[in-house]
Amino acid sequence: MKFIMHNCGRGYDAIMMVLEKGIVWGADVVMMQEPYEEREGYNISHPGYRLVRGGQTMTAMRSNTYLEFSEVDKGGDGYVLVFDIKYPSGRKMRLVNVYNQLRQECGVRSQGRPAQTARWSKIMEQEKILLGRDWNAHSDRWDPQCPPKQDATFLENLMDEYDLIDDIDGEETHTNTRNGETSGSLIDFFITIASMADRLETSTDLATTSDHAIVCAQLSWDEGEGVKVSRKITGWDIDGLKSQEEEEIFKKAQKSGGIGA
Repeated sequence: MKFIMHNCGRGYDAIMMVLEKGIVWGADVVMMQEPYEEREGYNISHPGYRLVRGGQTMTAMRSNTYLEFSEVDKGGDGYVLVFDIKYPSGRKMRLVNVYNQLRQECGVRSQGRPAQTARWSKIMEQEKILLGRDWNAHSDRWDPQCPPKQDATFLENLMDEYDLIDDIDGEETHTNTRNGETSGSLIDFFITIASMADRLETSTDLATTSDHAIVCAQLSWDEGEGVKVSRKITGWDIDGLKSQEEEEIFKKAQKSGGIGA
């Protein structure tokens, strides 16, 4: 099962780019934070995904998926989206999409982090669980190059209480420019239980128009169930229709100067 996670920085282009990335890579779920704020004439939709918005979070489920998704209300005031996922075999897991940031009202951040008010004891009741989000938390526990520890207490306590493990590849996921100086940090990543962490592979990918990287994850514990999802392109990806052989020919032609890059 494949997941993509991305803080879209409230950008329309960023959402479209990460959804297209999902189509090309074959992602079953795309988890977004700070999605584009829809307004008249500019609504978000995509032919390859069913979108569910929770305020400052949005989760996209592949339209032709073989998985059964059930939304579960566990609070968080739109900063937490929880889905229970059922496989054809009957196996279940829980997916949690979280944006851990100060409340935003009319574009202005105020005090209080709604995600932390969610009913976490209820959320964590599911045995198999995967949590992904923009944690907005800095700690050398997951980021060796961490600046001074900041806003990390909630996440560290959650991980300790429920024996959760972060799954990171060590790459920075966020860039910040202030006073002409650019710095990076690792604040976007997945956490899960030990038995799932052993079967979860993650990597960071090219950024969109957002200042956050795309985080990709593949969970392999559902392999061998004898059910395969169709990877037919249902979005707007044209390059994805090329065969591998055609792609290799195209790349060779580019190198030889026969085709403009």
